[in-house]
Amino acid sequence: MKQKGDNLIRVFTGSEVSAILLKGELESIGISALIQNDYQAGNSVGFMGGTPSAIDLFIQESDLKEAEAI
Repeated sequence: MKQKGDNLIRVFTGSEVSAILLKGELESIGISALIQNDYQAGNSVGFMGGTPSAIDLFIQESDLKEAEAI
């Protein structure tokens, strides 16, 4: 059960493929995860030059102990 005021913490930084796989693994055991990258916000057309930076994966701080197994 999530507690009010829980903080999001970054648990992974790496490739988009790895972040998506980890997110799926976490969600399969009931842990909500959020993927964030620099190109998601305000860019619906595609990349505007260069390559995206690493992708970050966040979870609730209260889920950290359970997520460590993954």
